Amino acid sequence: MTGKIKVLIVDDSALIRQMLTKMLTSDPSIDVVGTAPDPLTARTMIKQLNPDVLTLDIEMPRMDGLEFLEKIIALRPMPVVMISSLTQEGAEIALKALEIGAVDYIGKPTSDLQAGLTEKASEIISKVKTASRAKVHAKRPSSPKPIESKTFQHFTTTEQIVCIGASTGGVEAIREVITALPANFPAVMITQHMPGTFTTSFANRLDGMSRISVCEAKQSQRVLPGHVYIAPGEQHLELARSGANYICKLTNDAPVSGHRPSVDVLMTSAAKVAGSNVIGVILTGMGRDGAEGMLHLRKAGAFTIGQDEASSVVYGMPRVAFETGGIELQVPLSQVASTLMKQLEKRDVRAIRI
Repeated sequence: MTGKIKVLIVDDSALIRQMLTKMLTSDPSIDVVGTAPDPLTARTMIKQLNPDVLTLDIEMPRMDGLEFLEKIIALRPMPVVMISSLTQEGAEIALKALEIGAVDYIGKPTSDLQAGLTEKASEIISKVKTASRAKVHAKRPSSPKPIESKTFQHFTTTEQIVCIGASTGGVEAIREVITALPANFPAVMITQHMPGTFTTSFANRLDGMSRISVCEAKQSQRVLPGHVYIAPGEQHLELARSGANYICKLTNDAPVSGHRPSVDVLMTSAAKVAGSNVIGVILTGMGRDGAEGMLHLRKAGAFTIGQDEASSVVYGMPRVAFETGGIELQVPLSQVASTLMKQLEKRDVRAIRI
């Protein structure tokens, strides 16, 4: 893409349309080409203005944001950043939007809207610029489906740990990997960049789709096979030991690589505590968080996997990790789960079937 990033703002609030326009146009690389109070007006403006990115509110007259998003992704795939309230209900709706095909979301404050949005100006600009580089394809919306009951052989060791890091596009990427894993898969620890109110909903939603158990990590919680532990928003997740057991360690330390939770923090702790018993995975995302941690893992003898460019929504984090030497193997997203299985089979763990 050349020239300025063309943005169309869709929101039923005139105040928010005005505020977002002022914020976004303060960046010289962004041009707000139009604003619309509802999806039907936006539909006409999209045809006329051909924007690069759409910001889309969820609750609007004439057609709600999710319904409009489904039509956009099906008929004219383009990067969409959702506007969602930072409430539990807002989090669940935002996660549904990401499943449908939205690239990212902006948390709308529930009180003092004007001051809250102003504080988020740099985040909003960054997310719109990232979205402009995202790859969006038409797809059918996914919905939780009952998992058939299956029996698997048991692993012979509880020492294996899989650590996964992701950012933009990661919600859907993580879903694709985790829902492919059997119920008795080794313990998985995940750091996905998202707010605190979102991680609880994310864990619950993923748990309902998967054979393996998924939860939001808790302080000193034992890390066991057959379980996935997701870093709570605003807290770093580390792998630690208590005697012979692996446990989750949560901290409120300063952001690392610009993030809390940070992928670097998770991967570096796993390298120190479990070394070659770890498999590190870096998925789609903007920036470089995770690159240093993946390099620590590889130097500690761990096997490391990166999502390839073609299947990444944003090939940022995997690219930097690969270029700095932290990635041993790059694979398409569709092959991440099977690659994990093959690596575990090589480690004298009994073969199982997905």
